[in-house]
Amino acid sequence: MSIEEITILFETSEILMLVAIFFIFNISLIAIEIVFDLAKRKGRNWKDTLSNITIYFLGQLTEKLLLGSLGLVALLPIYYFIPYDIPMTWWTWGLGIIAADFTYYWMHRLEHEHRILWASHSVHHSSQDYNLTVSFRLSIIEGLFEWMFLIPMIIAGFNPFQAIMCLIFVAQYQTWIHTEKIYKLGWLDEIFNTPSVHRVHHGSNQEYLDKNYGGVLMIWDKIFGTFKREDQKVVYGLTENINTNNPLKINFIEYKNIWEEVKLCRTFSDKCRIIFGNLAWKPSYFKKSKIY
Repeated sequence: MSIEEITILFETSEILMLVAIFFIFNISLIAIEIVFDLAKRKGRNWKDTLSNITIYFLGQLTEKLLLGSLGLVALLPIYYFIPYDIPMTWWTWGLGIIAADFTYYWMHRLEHEHRILWASHSVHHSSQDYNLTVSFRLSIIEGLFEWMFLIPMIIAGFNPFQAIMCLIFVAQYQTWIHTEKIYKLGWLDEIFNTPSVHRVHHGSNQEYLDKNYGGVLMIWDKIFGTFKREDQKVVYGLTENINTNNPLKINFIEYKNIWEEVKLCRTFSDKCRIIFGNLAWKPSYFKKSKIY
């Protein structure tokens, strides 16, 4: 084994160790918040909290299988066909996190703008509570397609392992921002994704819809016109809440809704638009027939 290979192996093990430490830290924060709320007898929805934790454990296998294994298997052939590569060094990890954050912004935004992608992402927004366990409330099948958004990073020359780990870091960072216990943080709210900034993103208030997509940095929202400050009380949940704590229903109810609407469409074009189009679009005859 060459010196370069040993160095890469050492740096890789360090990154995995940091991710593990970050993960343990996040779990500890969630445990502390639960104990605090139990001690204070806070009126949170404990059934909702249990659903969030259950969804997390259901998703661990699929997330690692789909985003980890499937992602690597799919991305490696692309990587090996690229005639150049970005070496894995300390500075390219920083560059990778910025690239992954930019990738996350567009992945996140598209998940809000296209119905079939929203079907999985809506899982995360369906809680009417807002606490750290909401960070656990993620689709158990989103890893089936989210790796695809990393293709531009691979084409740019990033190693698939590095790209996936950077995206995981961006996701892990967001655990601590799912809380009402931290109010506003001044100038930090203008630069980073913070509790105040992310509360806006989870709001079903009309003026808060489709705002603050950023993972770590808010510069992307400011550049692309989707930044919004928290200036009134946030109403959490969906614009039409699903009212269930069943983890499987939470994960698949929007797919069922899409299918029900597809069956009512009169043309193939309308069926495709219901599946892949904007969330708000419906054929005009839906209203005439009092479907909605």
